Amino acid sequence: MDLLQTYADKSDGEDQSHQPSTSSPDSSPPRLIPSKSAAPKVDDTMLALTVAKAHQSHSKPIDPSQHVVAFNPTYDQLWAPIYGPAHPYAKDGIAQGMRNHKLGFVEDAAIESFVFDEQYNTFHKYGYAADPSGNNYIGDLDALQENDAISVYNIPQHEQKKRKIEKMKDVEMEDEVVGGEHEVDPTEIDNPASDVWLMKNKKSPWAGKREGVQTELTEEQKKYAEEYAKKKEEKGHSGEKGEHLVDKTTFHGKEERDYQGRSWIAPPKDAKATNDHCYIPKRLIHTWSGHTKGVSAIRFFPKYGHLILSAGMDTKVKIWDVFNSGKCMRTYMGHSKAVRDISFCNDGSKFLTAGYDKNIKYWDTETGQVISTFSTGKIPYVVKLNPDEDKQNILLAGMSDKKIVQWDINTGQTTQEYDQHLGAVNTITFVDNNRRFVTSSDDKSLRVWEFGIPVVIKYISEPHMHSMPAISLHPNTNWLAAQSLDNQILIYSTRERFQLNKKKRFAGHIVAGYACQVNFSPDGRFVMSGDGEGKCWFWDWKSCKVFRTLKCHEGVCIGCEWHPLEQSKVATCGWDGLIKYCH
Repeated sequence: MDLLQTYADKSDGEDQSHQPSTSSPDSSPPRLIPSKSAAPKVDDTMLALTVAKAHQSHSKPIDPSQHVVAFNPTYDQLWAPIYGPAHPYAKDGIAQGMRNHKLGFVEDAAIESFVFDEQYNTFHKYGYAADPSGNNYIGDLDALQENDAISVYNIPQHEQKKRKIEKMKDVEMEDEVVGGEHEVDPTEIDNPASDVWLMKNKKSPWAGKREGVQTELTEEQKKYAEEYAKKKEEKGHSGEKGEHLVDKTTFHGKEERDYQGRSWIAPPKDAKATNDHCYIPKRLIHTWSGHTKGVSAIRFFPKYGHLILSAGMDTKVKIWDVFNSGKCMRTYMGHSKAVRDISFCNDGSKFLTAGYDKNIKYWDTETGQVISTFSTGKIPYVVKLNPDEDKQNILLAGMSDKKIVQWDINTGQTTQEYDQHLGAVNTITFVDNNRRFVTSSDDKSLRVWEFGIPVVIKYISEPHMHSMPAISLHPNTNWLAAQSLDNQILIYSTRERFQLNKKKRFAGHIVAGYACQVNFSPDGRFVMSGDGEGKCWFWDWKSCKVFRTLKCHEGVCIGCEWHPLEQSKVATCGWDGLIKYCH
């Protein structure tokens, strides 16, 4: 009955317009049954993401760097310009060789750079240019017809003629201004800001700039001009002076200072002579090889002899270790030609080199730096420092132009010239407590000089004398041993008369033509010399007899030095590029 009542109420409600139906309070409420689905529940989150990603990839441009496209792109995607964040200096578009970029689509065109510049400039000047893709023109066609399609580089004949006429008018105007045919205000001629002054002083297309009047040079400008003129003058006379070369040095040892901070040139503390008696060496114990050409001179480190300095014909000076490793410690490169002579200062911290490049260089032994360079424009054959401790800044050099030149190393100035010889000076030897020095020359004479006074105090020259290219002082300083080129060693006294000692004469070796060094043992008991056949000869000082000969070199044995401390060790050098050490 209740259901029937409900249906009746429903039908009544349809008849009434928008009247809410009312049920009796006794009727029960309607029961709503929920809908049910038989399909299983599925998580569609991933599906939604995939669809969104596919939609996004179909809408954005294709990345030109990718090699595979996983879908069919549209035309808009293929030819879309490249966008997106990029480094401000990163190449894009045309620079990367891509055809689609921010500015649009790029077409390749085979066009020369000159043609492109011509059309580019023509377009900017006249407003038209040739179309590279065809035979037509683009731009202002009226200007094209008016100018007969000329470009900026194709000037017609009438234009050239016009320019010539204008140029001739300028020249005529200039002549008129100079000639004074027109009345010109004198102030305008002197005024650089006026056109009259410009026309008068016009020399080139760039000469007409309006500049202020040139005032007098400032002090700084004058100083610079003087320095420039001085440098130019020196450059002009560079042929007379020594050849310039950049000074270099190379250290070959492990470290320049040891763990105690001592320099590599510092002598060993325990270095001292074991006894005063010297012995003749018997065998070879070491060979130093490093020069690519002959060795012209060797010198032991003063007093200690723990290093030996060598001058090479390969333009290099090398210093070698004697006591420890026996290796080359440093190479000094500053000469452009062969090095002729070397000489240590008293403490060995510095040394002199003389080269055939006409330069004398004063080196720091430890660092390899060139302290000073001296040159007279002539070849120095011998260099010596004054042995006095207070005169270690005085340098003497025997030159190829017959002079002995004296320099002050501190100032670099020439302080004296000893000019009496008639040939190139070969040797300089200090005697008489360094108050005098003896020089020998190619003029076959010996001359004795008072130091600092350019007057010969003793001149020794005999008809039978030969040139003496090597001289050495005996350890007792009373005698000089002179290597004479007639294959003998002559002995001269260093006393007042400088007499030849006829009782002492050392011979047997062949030295004719070679300036082989002669030397003494530290105790003065032996005389030694190299010869032209590579031998080192030893004579007894008292008896003048040959004591021993050693075959040391292939070729000339040019130099020999006795070790200052180790009494039986001798170093020799030769033109085979080797330095031999014998014991």
